[in-house]
Amino acid sequence: MSARIIGMLAAEAPNPLLPKTPDLIWSSVVFAILLAVFWFKVLPSFKKNLDSRTEAIEGRLQAAEKAQAEAAAKTANIEAEQAAARTEAASIREAARAEGALIIAEMREQAAQEAGRLTEQAKAQIEAERQSAIISLRSEVGALAVDLASSVVGASLKDDKNSNHMVEQFLAEIDSKAGKN
Repeated sequence: MSARIIGMLAAEAPNPLLPKTPDLIWSSVVFAILLAVFWFKVLPSFKKNLDSRTEAIEGRLQAAEKAQAEAAAKTANIEAEQAAARTEAASIREAARAEGALIIAEMREQAAQEAGRLTEQAKAQIEAERQSAIISLRSEVGALAVDLASSVVGASLKDDKNSNHMVEQFLAEIDSKAGKN
């Protein structure tokens, strides 16, 4: 019996999970209205917003690509200018090195000329001093010769013309002997 009672009770009681038919119809009508409002009102404005955002993003992407291309062009231009500047700097360095070598050569030439001039001056000064020493030596030798002659002859020859002649003759003999040696 119990199985029969349970079967009857089950046949008479509606399923709580299934809605009743009028609820199902009214829910379908409300769903269709909401779907139509969404389909014709909300969805077009949503698509419009998405399209405007897409266009804005694409515009920004194009602007970014354009800016990137300009930056790449400027970078290439700067790199070319840097290469030209490096080349110019290298040529300036080479010109400076060549000019430095030329200046060094000129300085060496000037130093050699100055050394030659100083050598000539020194030689001239030495020759002048030599001549002065020879003259001084002659006068001293003459005075010594006169003193020697005075003491040998016993007479004073210091103030006499003969003493001058004798000194000159003596010096000439000395020069001739020095020239032979």
